[in-house]
Amino acid sequence: MKPILRNRILLCVAWCATVLTPNALVGQDLPAPGPEHEALKRLEGEWIATVRMGDQETPGTMTLKMECGGLWLVSDFRSEFGGQKFQGRGMDGYDPVKKKYVSVWVDSMSTRPILFEGDFDKQKKTMTMTGEGPGPDGKPAKYRNTTHTPDDNHQTFIMYVTGTDGKETKMMTIEYVRKK
Repeated sequence: MKPILRNRILLCVAWCATVLTPNALVGQDLPAPGPEHEALKRLEGEWIATVRMGDQETPGTMTLKMECGGLWLVSDFRSEFGGQKFQGRGMDGYDPVKKKYVSVWVDSMSTRPILFEGDFDKQKKTMTMTGEGPGPDGKPAKYRNTTHTPDDNHQTFIMYVTGTDGKETKMMTIEYVRKK
């Protein structure tokens, strides 16, 4: 084996042993879900969606499930836009260091994720997240999402995008009703 290849393999093994060692083995406690994660857990289940973009209305579905030890709410959204099947996946959690909710979104219309962070207003029952990712034209864009959850069976999601002109525009509204 050539020395350069052997050194790369040894470096890779050393990195894996250092970085991938479970926290419990190095004297740290594993993270545990907190009250913010419990709030996300309330959303678990199957949801019927009505997507409104401009004057178009499209049905969809969303399944939400807590995974990774109760730290992440994983979403699977499915619909159809312009006659094309659409799938989106999200992971929502809470970062206790930042004291912010965090989220990543990927879907079948983009090869790049959108990263979000934000806060939940308990009185308004509304999560507001901001983030950056590819815009409708493929160029970097800023996003703001609000999700109002008036009760355990309804949600209203609104997505806004800020264009290169600095103007915020509503892209879509999705009304969710929990499937019974």
